Amino acid sequence: MTGVDVAVARGNLLLNRLTEAELTLLLAEAGEVDLALSAVLYEPGALVEAVHFPLSGVVSIVTDLGNGDLVEAATVGHEGMSGISVFLGAGAPTERASVQVAGHAITLSADAFERAAAAVDGPLYATMRRYSQTLFTQLARNAGCNRVHTVRQRTARWLLTTADRMHSPTFQLTQHFLAQMLAVRRASVSKQAHDLAADGCITYLRGTLTILDRPRLESQTCACYQVVRDATERALAPTGHPR
Repeated sequence: MTGVDVAVARGNLLLNRLTEAELTLLLAEAGEVDLALSAVLYEPGALVEAVHFPLSGVVSIVTDLGNGDLVEAATVGHEGMSGISVFLGAGAPTERASVQVAGHAITLSADAFERAAAAVDGPLYATMRRYSQTLFTQLARNAGCNRVHTVRQRTARWLLTTADRMHSPTFQLTQHFLAQMLAVRRASVSKQAHDLAADGCITYLRGTLTILDRPRLESQTCACYQVVRDATERALAPTGHPR
């Protein structure tokens, strides 16, 4: 690890809550890495060796139900951290974390992160507690959304969330991944993409998706998108970074 520029690290909402001095100290043991598509950050049953704070991209936390059935539990972007079990002291996770939309991240060894978060009255510990609540909100909302809302609503929600995390209306996205996230067949994803394109919301060509009309796409989604976004923004609002 060679250290990371503070200005770069502030692209992650968790790190952005720390003061200049706190962040500089934490980043002394950190590094920057590309989040390559399909890269596995940790496996079920194995201790997490490093935590990742995405600056862009999407990390999917999935549960393997056997027979090739994978179900999304949560996703992590620039608002969060991959490797929450390290903070919780929960030992080896039961889920897999893999990159489903390529991006960039700040990474820190699990040992270094544990040392930084060890102080119960420290800033990183307090920030991680707030993030744990937003992650629980996402998990709870996902469970209800997947059960009650339509595939169209869930597709629109996922596309909007991904655009937020990529800081761009254009990003790479495979139908296989979207089908996995929505727990539907690829044929259903293909139909949704076709219908949203016909409605003028998006274009989707050769794995590249572009949101053309965001307000129109927002009208297609459910309330879950805004609920989770608002909860995250409230919990992880910047603190002003006093020196």
